[in-house]
Amino acid sequence: MDLQLTNRVVLVVGGGGFIGSAVVDRAKAEGATVVVASRSESTGIQMDASDDASVAAGIVALIKAHGRLDAVVVTAAPSAQTLDSTRNSDPAQVVEAFEGKAMTFLRIANAAIPVMQASGFGRIVGISGQNAFLTGNITGSVRNAALNITAKNLADGLAGSGVTVNTVNPGTVTETPSSTVEIGRGGESSPTQIADLVAFLISPLSSLSGETIAVGHRVRGIV
Repeated sequence: MDLQLTNRVVLVVGGGGFIGSAVVDRAKAEGATVVVASRSESTGIQMDASDDASVAAGIVALIKAHGRLDAVVVTAAPSAQTLDSTRNSDPAQVVEAFEGKAMTFLRIANAAIPVMQASGFGRIVGISGQNAFLTGNITGSVRNAALNITAKNLADGLAGSGVTVNTVNPGTVTETPSSTVEIGRGGESSPTQIADLVAFLISPLSSLSGETIAVGHRVRGIV
């Protein structure tokens, strides 16, 4: 299937990461012009996603270089493995994780949306996680649920504009996902499987917006 991404300009924030690099490869394979944003200029455009001015400057630099922005994929967030499991209910860690995931997404989306609205087309995708659907880990739940809620609010505000906003919610991500799904857990998925879904969501073929889509099996045993 031709996803009609040829010559589309796709910004991937966190494109050097485990999931982000797969998204970059998949979008390039579809013919997209992919721009990777990071704090280092060597990878594409320089952008500190924790700073409003840096994000705005990065979007300006991208438009200056490419003349358009068709899609944004935000994969930038500290890995769940980097969080301290002994501090899951520590307010300081919860706030830091919330800022590093949900507010990073909002900051980047806010900078991209006016450009997309002006052209009448845009696709924004955030990588969240199935911890949003579970209790037992306040840090994981809050940062992912907040991203999903933020995206839904943006999507509703943009309804009818040609700009869509969705989130992709993997469970455990591994290069060799198991087909086994335990009760109370989500199914495993690979970076490639996630990238395949993202490629569709950023395509002109997709009209989905405001969706929170699980990759692999959505948590088994929970409605």
